[in-house]
Amino acid sequence: MSLPTSSRQTRKRPWRKPRHRDAADKTDGRRFGLVRRPGLLILSQVYVPDPASVGQHLHDAAVEMVQRGYSVRVITSARGYDAPEIRYPRLEMRDGVEIVRLPLGSFGKRSIPVRIVGQLLFLLQAIVRALLARDVGGILVSTSPPMCSAAALLVAMLRRVPMVYWVMDINPDQAVSLGAVGPRSPLVWLFERFNRLALGRANAVVTLDRFMAERLRKKRDMGDKLAVFPPWPHDDHLDTVRHDVNPFRKEHRLKGKFVVMYSGNHSPANPITTVLRAAERLQDRDDLVFAFIGGGGCKQQVREAVAAGATNILDLPYQPIERLRFSLSAADVHLVSLGERGVGIVHPCKVYGAMSVGRPVLFLGPRPSHVAELIDDYQIGRQVAHGDVDGMVAAIEELVAMPTPLRDAMGARAKRAVRAELSKTALCRRLGDVVEAALGTDVPATLPIEPAAAPAPHFPTAHESPRREAA
Repeated sequence: MSLPTSSRQTRKRPWRKPRHRDAADKTDGRRFGLVRRPGLLILSQVYVPDPASVGQHLHDAAVEMVQRGYSVRVITSARGYDAPEIRYPRLEMRDGVEIVRLPLGSFGKRSIPVRIVGQLLFLLQAIVRALLARDVGGILVSTSPPMCSAAALLVAMLRRVPMVYWVMDINPDQAVSLGAVGPRSPLVWLFERFNRLALGRANAVVTLDRFMAERLRKKRDMGDKLAVFPPWPHDDHLDTVRHDVNPFRKEHRLKGKFVVMYSGNHSPANPITTVLRAAERLQDRDDLVFAFIGGGGCKQQVREAVAAGATNILDLPYQPIERLRFSLSAADVHLVSLGERGVGIVHPCKVYGAMSVGRPVLFLGPRPSHVAELIDDYQIGRQVAHGDVDGMVAAIEELVAMPTPLRDAMGARAKRAVRAELSKTALCRRLGDVVEAALGTDVPATLPIEPAAAPAPHFPTAHESPRREAA
């Protein structure tokens, strides 16, 4: 699922000369190139065209900074994250971003030891390359691999440059919550030590929801340098496509079917056991299909269900981003999952893709949580707890039987929420403002902190008639 490219070259190029972003920027001498801006270095094990969400969001951030006049270089792995047999060019220019890819930076996810070896090799190489890189005025780092912040911390301290830490998931908390390591393990203690150092040393920290922010604040007091806002959907690739003209539905023979779709990473942090059991109970319904699109460790559960004879399950790989509008629009409702212990640790980004194409959300996860709040605030779906197979069956049957105008109204509210508050343009610009503030350029009065939630308006329930909106 690669992002479209406006320019792509495989030869090495120097840092790009700052360029103005639009006509309004010509009044600012720095945007016109009269004042040279510092180079921004991004460290991440995954990056486009790899389909992992972290890499795609970092590329959007990199392009945003290029458009603001910064020279941006990314140090990443030359191998696919899920599929290490895929090799990417060692040097590349993509949308004005210089990409340096390192060999032996990923060996796939077939076991935890193999993942750790790949992560450590990537970090060692990345530290060396970052220390030798020229014209580094600041560092942006996220959580791929989980210890990448430690590498960025070392480089930032040795080079005496600012650092922005974009926390997309929280470790070692995630590993402990999944039982991969004990809470008293020396590795957990060491990881926590590096985490606190990174949070304290970073000039700005960004995380994705208030639950994650609360957990981070318990680790380290960050004062007002913590910004809280969600990742953006790729809404520039996510126009809604009607079922009757959708080639994805035609290709997979979904005409006349009600499609419950899970699209994205099938991670242990996002369990799907409850919905698979519901699919087994609903096998006799020939009007219902469960589509699982993507990869990840728990995708094996889907394959096992198909091998056991499930005829109402569709198993597909990640879709290229240019086809995403068709695949996501093919659903009638999107399944989003979050483990019971995942609140404040991981953030299910797939909810925003579902909202962008105007589809209701069926949330499999706990309350309170960020996705549950989205559903309640905007009235865009239903929530079911893990293990409640009866509740999952009932929720699906309710959505199937719901009058189409009411179901469409849920999707329309979801799409309006994205356009009004959660768009790529607005949130990407917000991240760019945080990075500029940390680098000491275009500093806003305060970092953008998550605004207080407005009172939720009344929306019609499944048993009410939808209100006609004013033009």
